[in-house]
Amino acid sequence: MNQVGVNEKDKVSPLYVFFLVHSMQTGLGVLNFQRDLAKATGRDGWISILLAGLMVQIFIWLIYKIFSIVPGDIISANNYALGKWIGDFFSLLFIIYFFVLGMTIIIGYINVVHIWMFEEVPSWALALVFLILIYYIHTGGFRTVTGIAFLTVIVSYWLLIVPIYGFKYADFTSLFPVFDHTLIEIMKGTRSVSLAMLGFEMLLMFYPFIKNAETSKKYAHGGALATTLLLLLIYFVSTVFYSQKQLVISLWPTLTMTSVIELPFIQRFEYITVSWWAIVIIPNMVIPLWAASRGVKRLFNVQQKYPLWVMSIIILLISIFFFDVDSLYILDKIINPYCVCFIVLYLPLLLVFISIKKWRKLL
Repeated sequence: MNQVGVNEKDKVSPLYVFFLVHSMQTGLGVLNFQRDLAKATGRDGWISILLAGLMVQIFIWLIYKIFSIVPGDIISANNYALGKWIGDFFSLLFIIYFFVLGMTIIIGYINVVHIWMFEEVPSWALALVFLILIYYIHTGGFRTVTGIAFLTVIVSYWLLIVPIYGFKYADFTSLFPVFDHTLIEIMKGTRSVSLAMLGFEMLLMFYPFIKNAETSKKYAHGGALATTLLLLLIYFVSTVFYSQKQLVISLWPTLTMTSVIELPFIQRFEYITVSWWAIVIIPNMVIPLWAASRGVKRLFNVQQKYPLWVMSIIILLISIFFFDVDSLYILDKIINPYCVCFIVLYLPLLLVFISIKKWRKLL
């Protein structure tokens, strides 16, 4: 039941791992990570971003190390290291995490649309549109999911015009002084930026869908590096564009920055940014729900569409009966920091257990 069986025609080239990792990391967190980071570290936020980026690189290495010993996905690795029942329990925790992450992103983006564009549109209507799109993409298989990730990265990088335009109003004295925060504050900043860095862990589920998967490591590292550099650029521009007090109280600093852009044919440029961000964020919705439904398929030997239906209904019901800012706050607190801590602690321990079991078998 837990054997990974992926047809060769369903696999993707190692190159696309760059886009899968980068597109998954570039999502909702990019719009507001500066606020919490500025609260914790102020002008030294760039140090926290670099540390978070380094930690992501280490955990990507850990994932590839695990799968070099146990080819497959996280379910195969859990069963190998912990046995069927305990392994399935931890696999179920990962499935719940993937589902909650996808749901948080959907609800979070709907909140952005309500604040910036269409306050009157019911949450369930927007959720229904996204869920239908997600299901349609899933019906094409993982290659279609990968194609969407590739396409969103390619067509969205023109949005870099927003931070570049912000240099027009830059005050570079805002960058100083530097190194005026303690190590504890820097580490708090690293934790606060972790939501913007999440996404690399989807490798745990789609690793078997990569051709010659061991050769894709450099592309996974490259995708995470691209995200780190992007966050550094956005935080640097935000620091010189806003004062520290403004940055701390701005709910969506990246979007607020776009409101200063005025073109002869459009005055509210942020409308374009919010609308286009729907394209940017599609992989953030699609990939976690694909990973969660794939995990249920592997655990319980059911067709992947059935758990996807159940998850979609749950998200829709939450959008109808429970959607408000408080529910989004609760979901965010579940993902960050508890789920992050789980991943940070679990993956190294899993590698240790796998290595011990492999060593015992060699004796």
